[in-house]
Amino acid sequence: MTLITTSKDLKSLCTRLKKADFVTVDTEFIREKTYWPHLCLIQVAGQDDEAYAIDPLAEDMDLEPFYELMQNKEVLKVFHACRQDLEIFFNEGGKLPTPIFDTQVAAMVCGYGEQVSYEVLVNSILKKHLDKSSRFTDWAQRPLTSKQLKYALADVTHLRKIFLKLAERIENLERTSWIRDEMKKLSNKENYINRPEDAWERIKLPNHKQRTLCIVKELAAWRETMAQAVDVPRGRILKDEAISEIAAHPPTTKEALGKMRNVNHGFAESARGDEVLEAVKRGMEMEESDGPQREPRTQLPPGLAPTIDLLRVLLKLKCEENEVAPKLLCSAADLELIAGFGKEAKVAAMSGWRFKVFGKEALELRDGKLAMAVENGKLKLVKTAEVAAAE
Repeated sequence: MTLITTSKDLKSLCTRLKKADFVTVDTEFIREKTYWPHLCLIQVAGQDDEAYAIDPLAEDMDLEPFYELMQNKEVLKVFHACRQDLEIFFNEGGKLPTPIFDTQVAAMVCGYGEQVSYEVLVNSILKKHLDKSSRFTDWAQRPLTSKQLKYALADVTHLRKIFLKLAERIENLERTSWIRDEMKKLSNKENYINRPEDAWERIKLPNHKQRTLCIVKELAAWRETMAQAVDVPRGRILKDEAISEIAAHPPTTKEALGKMRNVNHGFAESARGDEVLEAVKRGMEMEESDGPQREPRTQLPPGLAPTIDLLRVLLKLKCEENEVAPKLLCSAADLELIAGFGKEAKVAAMSGWRFKVFGKEALELRDGKLAMAVENGKLKLVKTAEVAAAE
């Protein structure tokens, strides 16, 4: 167990690790009271038996050697459920690690279920038990205890063996391309950029009137900019419910703002209250054609419920046959689109490996070319009489 607290030792460590085929990586952070996640600890392990905890809060710590390692294309970076880790490294270092491998996604490809936890993989693959009593510890406190470090390093030491076993299984199943496609999606930097002008999309509204959307866009952009600038959660600036209420009943004075159910009087009278009124004004004056446009909900043809149910049964069948998590193969919303629009449905299951595993037969079932039958207590797919006769 090694704690790295100097830039010199970090540089030496990263020099050694860049010779490895892969490294396992995890982070500990806090963000309950902040907008941006605050990085408190980095755990990394190579292919040997050593694991290291890097203290980014140590005095004069320069993380540049670590970020260079994360960009080394010769070293695979292995994570479990990596989205938050990638977000941190992108915000802190300006770039995403590459190449990457996510064992949570790999587990879904191998049939371990949807969004399977690290603890479950340790139990099921390694037959070991994790002590998670330090999960909610204060990672910003110093010095870190030996119990904290032991807990943190377990997240990268067991990950080595889990990765090797999952990678072997994926290769044996000839599903390397599946993982490559999913890692490409995770490596899209657009996933980790919070643009104020797009913040309105997070707000749930009772109606989609264009004028209301214009005001929501301005209010949400103002809140996002403010939250990023002062580094506090969005809700600490203004709650979603308040934005919805203000947009639905636009106030023009501080008095009117202060009378709203979700806005307290002190906020309305503050400088931020003035800024909210200015945002409302901008939304009111915006040309509706320049405002945000919500995609209208796709109207499905009537009477699709039985077809959707059939496709749902097919999805379960194909997932069991191929030992893959349903969420990875096709979502419930996508099933509806396939039932309604067939090959014209713009969903992931209509292309790539998903089409081979599920999409092709989903279309044939929808179009009456396949049927379902039970034989010896097991469900199977059979060609319909018309198709069989044509052949």
